[in-house]
Amino acid sequence: MLEMVKFLNSFVWSNALVFLFLAVGLFFTVRTRFVQVRRFKDMVTLLFEKNNDNAGISSFQALAMSLGSRIGTGNIVGVAAAISLGGPGAVFWMWITGFFGSATSFIEITLTQIYKSKLEGEYRGGTPFYIYKGLNLKWFSVISAIILTIVIGIFWPTVQANTIALTVQDSFNIPPLVTGTLLALLIAVIIYGGVKRIATVSEYLVPFMAFGYVGICIALLALNVSEIPAMFSLIISSAFNLNATFAGLLGTAIAMGVQRGVFASAAGLGTETFESGATSVSHPAKQGLVQALSIYIDTFLICTATAFMILITGMYNVIPNGGDAIVNNLQGTGPELYAQFAMGTLVSQSFGQYFMTVSLFLFCFTTLITYFYKMDTNIAFVKETLNLKSSSNFVNHLARFGLLGMVIFGAINSAPLIWGITDLGVGLLGWINVITIFLLSKIAIKALKDYDEQRKTGINPVFRPSKVGIKNADFWEELEAKESAATLSKPVNKSFSDPHQSDVSLK
Repeated sequence: MLEMVKFLNSFVWSNALVFLFLAVGLFFTVRTRFVQVRRFKDMVTLLFEKNNDNAGISSFQALAMSLGSRIGTGNIVGVAAAISLGGPGAVFWMWITGFFGSATSFIEITLTQIYKSKLEGEYRGGTPFYIYKGLNLKWFSVISAIILTIVIGIFWPTVQANTIALTVQDSFNIPPLVTGTLLALLIAVIIYGGVKRIATVSEYLVPFMAFGYVGICIALLALNVSEIPAMFSLIISSAFNLNATFAGLLGTAIAMGVQRGVFASAAGLGTETFESGATSVSHPAKQGLVQALSIYIDTFLICTATAFMILITGMYNVIPNGGDAIVNNLQGTGPELYAQFAMGTLVSQSFGQYFMTVSLFLFCFTTLITYFYKMDTNIAFVKETLNLKSSSNFVNHLARFGLLGMVIFGAINSAPLIWGITDLGVGLLGWINVITIFLLSKIAIKALKDYDEQRKTGINPVFRPSKVGIKNADFWEELEAKESAATLSKPVNKSFSDPHQSDVSLK
């Protein structure tokens, strides 16, 4: 079974999918007129917009939840694996992927906001919502939601829990069963508090863990400041096959850099859309911009921190698949330990081990609690779409117990087969999602143009789907109808002759 899954994954996660993400990212970058550059200031300022709507969360909370999901073992082991196989040049191509992926994220998150709904008193949105409303494919939207529920809520937690349990056992000699049980109890306290509690935990925990990790990188760079120019030269020269040591690795460097960039940021996979559907904003493009910033943080901050620590300390090997070692600084050591050895040069190897244990715990823990929210959103979508509200409590409790049970199961079992099946499911959804957002990209572009036009006038952009010709945006259509009714009910000021009086009142 495992061999069959590996065989299927070799097709699903072939270079065709990897470079499709890169090509689509380039296309979106051009179509949005480099939105990730020209609207960078907006990306930052929109983070701090206040949310006064009890049904939604703030943009910053959504960003924290999304980063909590994105930042995980892929930002550490994944980056190290890219260097191990493709050499230092893979880091450059990871940056390129992150840059284009920022535009891809803008498109899919803007679509998420356009087609979001209010379900069970909370804002919900994500991949199944825009498949259903944007492409009018009800049957397929339900299938995608069910697959996402199984993959994210059942399979993924086992791998994250296993990572936590093994690192804690290695560092503190605590049995995996104890770790898994305590982890499940801690997660239960958070997820039974709903999206607000998940958002609050992420809001405080994610910045702490991210800045702590980057802080160690800065300390290492400061201790090796004289090596920084040589490190950048090594990355650039290796990326373009100009370094004699890594000659012949250009294709592998590109493939590994793109693949690791996609895995780390998840831009275009559709698995990172659900948190943004919960936000309360006045215009879909606002949340699109905020989440475009998350790609920068994930790729250019966290992944780059890992790469710099490894490269500047020389704690890595480069062994292409099926070839001899080109660099063998850590004989017999796999990429999962490169960052630990790099951190060990700062104080001691014990420090590196314990710091990595704490880092991986925080990274994987925040990922686990956001998995629940993604799963819960897909369940809410299926119940609403198939009118299964009568089974609401049973399905929700079953899903929660299922996730918590898989946390304990994953802690005490190695799950290569489950991880392989998970990759297969997400890879298939990746193909579907990237094609979906490509087909719907003109809708997101309309929203962006509307946002740009309103910003030029100096007002706070407000989305009105009828004015930009977007249909099936039922949440916004209902909001627009209420605003129009409220405007018409107000007494008319006879002395005010502006023909766009109703627009002015809405601003």
